[in-house]
Amino acid sequence: MAFFTEAVFREDAYRKADDGRVVAVNDRGGIILDRTIFYATSGGQPGDTGFLERADGSQIGVEATITGENKDEIIHLPGADATAPELGETLRLAIDWPRRLKLMRMHTACHLLTVICPYPITGAAVGEEESRVDFDMPDSGVTKEEVSARLMELVKADHPLFTRWITDEELAANPGLVKSKNVRPPAGTGRIRLVCIGEGEAIDSQPCGGTHVAGTGEVGDIHIGKIEKKGRENRRFRIRFGPAPT
Repeated sequence: MAFFTEAVFREDAYRKADDGRVVAVNDRGGIILDRTIFYATSGGQPGDTGFLERADGSQIGVEATITGENKDEIIHLPGADATAPELGETLRLAIDWPRRLKLMRMHTACHLLTVICPYPITGAAVGEEESRVDFDMPDSGVTKEEVSARLMELVKADHPLFTRWITDEELAANPGLVKSKNVRPPAGTGRIRLVCIGEGEAIDSQPCGGTHVAGTGEVGDIHIGKIEKKGRENRRFRIRFGPAPT
């Protein structure tokens, strides 16, 4: 039996603390709450870490957050020596905010990269200091300096980011919204979450369940550290924080 967890982060990625009630503790000690601000590993973005605080002030460290039987079941994985909470107990949730913010900035930068390189995505991984996005693209002669400069143009323009929901039918009618070559957004729930960039979605719009900053300006200095050839038509772009080396 799968449990449903209200994913607060989908509507408010900036919520650093909140309360949640324990609805289950699985056989591996994973804690499932009725609602959470902890993002669960998905779509190349790592799950959140942090802690759950009990009424007596003691804390249960969360070392990872994952999904369970489906995307709506979110499991908080505690440390090996943690004491399991009681069913029905209300806990205070606190994420490792500095880490989450880095991941939000990086994830947003990955979206910007897909605007500059409009090719099918074959893989991606979001990290705290470096991320990668793989594209099915020919050797077009693009340089890391050119891409870095265009990334910073989008960052400095401080375009707004927002989300909206569409139906399965709307997505089917607009297949170009999906940029991944091999992975389709989950269907059958009746609605798909889009992450949009720019006024009126002028810059980008694509299905995504991750967390992002509210404006591209929050990404800060970013650059392409390396472009690697991974097969005949596969190129890996490594995104790193900080200004491009001179």
